[in-house]
Amino acid sequence: MQNFFRLAENSTTLGREVVAGLTTFSTMAYIVIVSPSLLSQTGMDFQAVTIATCIAAAIGCMLTGFLSNYPFAQAPGIGLSAFFVYGVVLQGGYTWQGALAIVFISGLIFIALTATGARAAILDAIPPGVRQAIPAGIGLFIALIGLNNAGVIDVNQGPVLDIVVANADAETGELIGQILNAPPQILQFGDFSNPAIYLTLIGLAVMLGLTVWRVGGAILIGIAVVTILSLMMGTTSVPESFSSPSFDLSATFLQLDFGAIWGDGGFGLGALLDVFFIILAFTMVDLLDTVGTLYGTADKGGFLDKDGKLPRINKALMADAVATTVGSLLGTSTTTTYIESGSGIAAGGKTGLTAVVVGLLFLSCVFLAPLVSLIPVSATSAALVMVGILMIGSVSKIDFTEMEVTVPAFMVIALMPFSYSIANGIGVGIISYVLIKLVKGEVKLVHPVTGAIAALFFVRYIIL
Repeated sequence: MQNFFRLAENSTTLGREVVAGLTTFSTMAYIVIVSPSLLSQTGMDFQAVTIATCIAAAIGCMLTGFLSNYPFAQAPGIGLSAFFVYGVVLQGGYTWQGALAIVFISGLIFIALTATGARAAILDAIPPGVRQAIPAGIGLFIALIGLNNAGVIDVNQGPVLDIVVANADAETGELIGQILNAPPQILQFGDFSNPAIYLTLIGLAVMLGLTVWRVGGAILIGIAVVTILSLMMGTTSVPESFSSPSFDLSATFLQLDFGAIWGDGGFGLGALLDVFFIILAFTMVDLLDTVGTLYGTADKGGFLDKDGKLPRINKALMADAVATTVGSLLGTSTTTTYIESGSGIAAGGKTGLTAVVVGLLFLSCVFLAPLVSLIPVSATSAALVMVGILMIGSVSKIDFTEMEVTVPAFMVIALMPFSYSIANGIGVGIISYVLIKLVKGEVKLVHPVTGAIAALFFVRYIIL
């Protein structure tokens, strides 16, 4: 380990790297609970997804450690898991097996883009306003999901006209008139007589308080507090066994269904474009999330060179691409680098040994997969809201003095939660950027890749 990870050369020790790995794991272990809770809403087996999540995270962390020798940890991303569930399956109409096939395809594309260096070119093509606003938009989207799952906010998906169409067979127009004249309550407070709401708020308060006091593992501790309270109230049952010696992944392993991608209509232009935009959304969100996290945490760790670039970045990106591909085969969503890696770096982690320790800890969680079933929805909902709060800080990087930055950023941030779609936020953000450049007579300054993406999104919205 001294020679492979060059511990002495990086002014670190085995003990320090292990402590850093434990620190990082404690701050991101909530993913073992939250991601399976999200993905199980599509009908996926909860325990199988939990095991798949642990193994995919372990693979991503170990590949990062061994290939790049950086202390960056990986796991299935919350934002990408939310997009998988709400954007692709529940809203897009795909089966979860078809969605896994899409993730697998995107993983292969990630590998190809990383191997050719095209990932960096795509990053350069994304407008600044869109690039800086995506984390904030995803944060609001995730927070909305958490609040809705907890019952704090009721989300009535679909506009008023959908309700009118659903009641078109009414004998009189009285009902339709009442609907049209009443304010459309798309979002409203839930029923606060439900004790689950208060459990969520208690969990969120604990997480916020511990974060303010700079206590490590704040989200995980908050989840534990809510779980204990739920057990005391009798709203959560204790499983018969807390071990999973069989490693039963059969419910999700190799369950990809490429035929389900095209739906009942078969292979056609419409289905092809729909899949293209979903893969594009996965690619852009993962690319921005990973690169932003890598540079943000690398800056704190002093890993950037004199030109502000991260050496061996392609190796770190390749680790996430391979982990995503393998993860889809196991039965989980896109794997990405976690900002929580910064906690381990702050604790002294400087080499890939830190990431390997995190990977081993995730792997150990496989043995305790049934324990996750103890976690109530109130706990995971509080965690989602907390993650959303932590992600909103990216708005500080946006230059609101320039309209060509402000407008696309606003569209991304507003439309992700309002349209319940990450892809819509990205698409409209890029379209608005190109339109502003067109109005300003600066269309020549638009990157060809940006223009092509905007045109494709325009075709999707207007023609299809």
